[in-house]
Amino acid sequence: MTTTTTTSGGTARRRSRWWLWAVLLVLAAGSAGGFSWYQRSADAGPALKTAQIATGDIEKTVTAIGSLQPKDYVDVGAQVSGQLKKVHVEVGDTVQKGQLLAEIDPTSYESTVRADRAELSNLRAQLAEAQAELNLAKVQNEHNEKLYAADYISKDDLDTTRTAVTVDEAKIAALKAQIEKAASTLHGAEVNLSYTKIYAPMSGTVASQTALEGETLNANQTTPVIVRVSDLATMTVEAQVSEADVVKIRQGMAGYFTILGLPERRWHGLVRRIEPTPETENDVVLFNVLVDVDNSDGVLMTDMTAQVFFVLGEARGVPLLPLEAVRSSGAGSGQPASGASVEVLVLGANGPEQRSVTLGLVDRLVAEVVTGLAAGETLVLSGTGSTLAAKTSTNGKNSTPPAPPGMTGPQL
Repeated sequence: MTTTTTTSGGTARRRSRWWLWAVLLVLAAGSAGGFSWYQRSADAGPALKTAQIATGDIEKTVTAIGSLQPKDYVDVGAQVSGQLKKVHVEVGDTVQKGQLLAEIDPTSYESTVRADRAELSNLRAQLAEAQAELNLAKVQNEHNEKLYAADYISKDDLDTTRTAVTVDEAKIAALKAQIEKAASTLHGAEVNLSYTKIYAPMSGTVASQTALEGETLNANQTTPVIVRVSDLATMTVEAQVSEADVVKIRQGMAGYFTILGLPERRWHGLVRRIEPTPETENDVVLFNVLVDVDNSDGVLMTDMTAQVFFVLGEARGVPLLPLEAVRSSGAGSGQPASGASVEVLVLGANGPEQRSVTLGLVDRLVAEVVTGLAAGETLVLSGTGSTLAAKTSTNGKNSTPPAPPGMTGPQL
């Protein structure tokens, strides 16, 4: 009984020691594997971020917001007062120069013309009568001259006939002046009558109509506008450029713009004029820069919003350097300027090497490479600079990387 109990206890103790050694061996193997993996990871370091030099196009621009207006338009108004009797066109109609657009009631103007014509006719009749009286006075005076020479009449009788001739001549001169004045008055009345018919001063499209049929127009103070005729074949972008950028723009400079409805299409034109008088909005000084563009297809419309780009410089098919790869530009933390010399890291067969690069045009993301790089070369981006420095200083040999948290090496 006692012997049997002793044998069972010894067997249990041997099994317990065997499981303990098994657990220790597993832990030792796991610790060794984890340390080995961490060592290899520390030697290799994180992968470098790189970018390859590619060829492409770059342009340097000044951007602005503008609105579209017809280059040529005219507000067709009434030059005389009266009731707008008839409008012969509608908004959107295409009209030709000289086409009848509207009519004002001509009744009062026709009456004035008739009265002025009658007055002119009366004066002309008076002139004819005065001319006849002058002729008679001249005949009598000639007769008296002969009688006075023969001493048949007195000097007073001769003076009477001479005076009658002079008076008739003066009367005729006065009538001629009155006739000239009446003719001028009649011409003015006829012109006013002609103004009751309003014709298109240019070919184009009726862009708007301000006055309606039956409305009474008063042209005594300001000219009332009836319709606006616009030539939509050529449009003008009125771009508002800030005072900081307008000094970079010159007359004749190339520019292009896009509109909200067709952002993928570009319209190109040249700067026609920079208006010298600015507008101030929210304490910002803005100058209007005008760019003309062809609109023969009729896509562009009045008051459309345009995103305008004025091209300061451009280069086509050149190597482009991502600005993210620039390590030092001599401009502090700011963007490098056009023509600057910058430092980059080029990934070669023996690892990264520093190289100086001369830039051409620069935009927000890339820069034109003038010298120092060729298409196809690989750059190390600046975001991996600290990793690259740590890797170069240790070489993965003479320093022992720290153990991962919670692990101090294999122990038994």
